[in-house]
Amino acid sequence: MSLIHTLYAQAATYQLTGPGVDPTGTPVVTMERIISVVIGVLSVVAFIFFAIQIIFAGYEFISSQGDPKRLDAAKTRITNGILGIVVVVVAVTLTNLLGRLAGIQSILDLNGFFTSLGL
Repeated sequence: MSLIHTLYAQAATYQLTGPGVDPTGTPVVTMERIISVVIGVLSVVAFIFFAIQIIFAGYEFISSQGDPKRLDAAKTRITNGILGIVVVVVAVTLTNLLGRLAGIQSILDLNGFFTSLGL
């Protein structure tokens, strides 16, 4: 066996140790779960909020009876609701992308969160 093969075989079994936080340890995993749950729950709540805003704006639009002020208010509210949903979708997509790039595979795992709650 050559010297390179011997060194490679020893390097494969060598464990690096030193000061610092273990990236697979409990505090890091717990923090990842907390961040994932917060982002996931806030995303769902924001999406539901803006969907309800669009529904109420539609009702306001229908019940305005041709009043220009109420029609403009309803149109503005519908526009704001749609923009809110677009912002939430873009934010969730970017968060998921950045989480995957950072090595966090389950940053938006609400199913795991609800399972851990027993729901």
